[in-house]
Amino acid sequence: MKFTVIERVGRKARILDQRQLPTRTVYHEYDDYRDIIESIKTLEIRGAPAIGIAGAFAMALAAEVAARMSVEQYKSILKNIAGEIKNARPTAVNLAWGVERVVRVIDDFNGDDMAAFRAAIWAEAEGILDEDRALCEAIGRNGAEFLEDGDTVLTHCNAGALATGGIGTALAPVYVACRQGKRVSVFADETRPLLQGARLTSWELSTEGIEVTLICDNMAAVVMRQGRVDKVIVGTDRVARNGDVANKIGTYTVALLAREHGIPFYVALPYSTFDQVLETGDDIPIEERSPSEIVSWGGHRTAPEGIKVYSPAFDITPRELVTAYITDKGVKPGGRS
Repeated sequence: MKFTVIERVGRKARILDQRQLPTRTVYHEYDDYRDIIESIKTLEIRGAPAIGIAGAFAMALAAEVAARMSVEQYKSILKNIAGEIKNARPTAVNLAWGVERVVRVIDDFNGDDMAAFRAAIWAEAEGILDEDRALCEAIGRNGAEFLEDGDTVLTHCNAGALATGGIGTALAPVYVACRQGKRVSVFADETRPLLQGARLTSWELSTEGIEVTLICDNMAAVVMRQGRVDKVIVGTDRVARNGDVANKIGTYTVALLAREHGIPFYVALPYSTFDQVLETGDDIPIEERSPSEIVSWGGHRTAPEGIKVYSPAFDITPRELVTAYITDKGVKPGGRS
């Protein structure tokens, strides 16, 4: 890829500021875990796998704070910080998963060598990043089998390299298929209200030389009816035990349209995104975003003052609308016949 979403630079974390794309490519370096929390909350870094990595990096930064105390005393502080980080965004299961990976390392560490303690935490955080790169490649290989030469894929939001540590989840099959010599193009829904499709997916694919066409969210039905969409592939922030999918608001609509037009609807994800606790989509906590994201854009008011706003960041797509789940461990059938 021609860009990096998150990486370690010495004792700091370097993050691509996705809020400024596509007009500016800006990186920030942070040495305070609270900056990472803010980065996650404000969508400077976003995407379920990416914020899982960011959560692990935040734990490593927290461990870097100079403190005159023993390792055992510092373990207690870090566990409290872990709770702060996990609360940054509630819907994506990967954030808590990444933080808990580091917490296990903290629990398992024996001794009072603070340098070794910090090194162990950094090693786990960087290991999560390396693992994600490999997971994305595996998802890409498994998903590319469903893509034929000449196919056009419709995707919603951004589940590409900008949302992960590697080549993405939903876009990974596209990247791998293109490497294999297949001609695959993409329709990118704009994805209101924050335009992740317009700002991020379109930028990412065009940067990587993949043919991409941007469409308004309410055009998906039109291009499907015109026979211009062969497959739909989306990512997800969490999948309940029964297979219900939480993804960016508007995904449910796309899934319904895909079924109506007889188009396969795939969900691409690493196995870490399957929630082993919550039974159905009704149990998944849905983050509600600030009304300002809907009533204004680019600093300009676009709706009347005092208007009521309902702004969930995600919706739930029932398992019955999913053709299959494309994972790093293989393909799992969905509930759609």
